Amino acid sequence: MIRAPGGDVAVTIGGVPVVGLDVEAPAGSIQPGAEGSTLLGKRYVNGDQTVELLCSKPGEGALAVDGQPLELKEAKPLPSSD
Repeated sequence: MIRAPGGDVAVTIGGVPVVGLDVEAPAGSIQPGAEGSTLLGKRYVNGDQTVELLCSKPGEGALAVDGQPLELKEAKPLPSSD
């Protein structure tokens, strides 16, 4: 996590609780309504941007925190060089 609220949160990918990098997630474990994918090196945030995650392993399944879906964080525009 890059940014997190105080206290514990439940992080899910594809509706399934997150497992460690050394544990292989079971195949076909994406829950209905949690389809999507995560991209390596991209940041994901919730609606009010109190939670921010950095994807360290790409794959299938949408990210969510405490049942709230996360969205791909948009890059900040660079200032004009003119």
